[in-house]
Amino acid sequence: MLRLLADGEVRPAHVPREAAPEQSARTMTGGPTGSPSGAPGARIIYRRRCCGLMRNPSSNLGDGQKQRKTMAARPQSVLRAVVQASRLRPTSSSSSSLCSSTRLFSTTIRNSRPELSPNSTSNTTNNNAASSNRSSTTTHFGFQDGLSESEKTERVAGVFHSVAESYDRMNDLMSFGWHRVWKDHFVSSLNPGFSASIPPKPQRILDVAGGTGDIAFRMLHHAHVLNRNPDVRVTISDINPSMLAVGKQRASQALPASQQAALSFLVADATSFDPVAVPDNSVDLYTVAFGIRNFSNIPAALREAYRVLKPGGVFACLEFSKVSNPLFDAVYKRWSFSAIPLIGHLVAGDRDSYQYLVESIERFPSQTQFRQMIEDAGFLVGGQGWEDLTGGVAAIHKGVKPL
Repeated sequence: MLRLLADGEVRPAHVPREAAPEQSARTMTGGPTGSPSGAPGARIIYRRRCCGLMRNPSSNLGDGQKQRKTMAARPQSVLRAVVQASRLRPTSSSSSSLCSSTRLFSTTIRNSRPELSPNSTSNTTNNNAASSNRSSTTTHFGFQDGLSESEKTERVAGVFHSVAESYDRMNDLMSFGWHRVWKDHFVSSLNPGFSASIPPKPQRILDVAGGTGDIAFRMLHHAHVLNRNPDVRVTISDINPSMLAVGKQRASQALPASQQAALSFLVADATSFDPVAVPDNSVDLYTVAFGIRNFSNIPAALREAYRVLKPGGVFACLEFSKVSNPLFDAVYKRWSFSAIPLIGHLVAGDRDSYQYLVESIERFPSQTQFRQMIEDAGFLVGGQGWEDLTGGVAAIHKGVKPL
């Protein structure tokens, strides 16, 4: 058989095309322009290619052409594969796998930041053991899960920066003034400044998340005026400078000079106080009112409270809790989730912050659970361990550091 080349030369068919590499390369690409009309010889090759008279080397076939050529060479095996595939039915395991994949995808979307992903915990730990426990441990912000502790701390700081100016007024509206009754009872039950000795012993009180000073001011009045113990000093600690600024302004306007002199302010994270600012075994009374639910790591805060308290020192917490009566609980939750964010929007112009506050109340542990957390931190708890206020809307928890 003879083969007609692009330049009109006739060669025997057994002579390989590679014998004229330059000519072959030019004719196969259709000339310099890449089209069949690039050269006269190319038109001959192109006409024969279109008519099926010339075979292209398999190396010039695209992936799709190679696949179709392979399938055409094996029609029976392809037909058997199609028939077998058509007889297959989804199994329960495959359905379960699909559901599992969907849930995983949803979780991935929610934790789109790599540093918040649980899978990144080990890497973070290897890089920096001191900071990884804080950044890799996930917590919640209201009803939103999957946040790192540091991110929750930042968001909570933003909330209280936003509500600082209107915080006291909003508390009155949200609780119909009951928060004042609860705080008065809380302070009276602790009886700060009381001492059986004469002269009375000095006391150091640390009011954590004290913000605007509601608890600290009551403590100073009770100790200095009712128990006549001027050697009681109170430190208001808060992570948010905006809240402390409101507290300082209120103190300068409401407290006498002697009580102002016994009051100090500290910007600090309650989960990790500076040991220099708050040394070990240095505090007689640790109080936190309506603040511990906002901490990024409650067990860490309880351990820190244990560290700073003297042996025999008292941990005291006033916090929203769980209502025991089902009917009252339904009414209370309806009010909380419907009215409080709306009031926040109308009065403070900030619906989102008060929506978070309501959600944080709902996510806080029950009385029994929180009592167990206090005991796990090392405190001794007497009796039931808590006192319900207004049917469980709020509760007072106390623990004593062993001698």
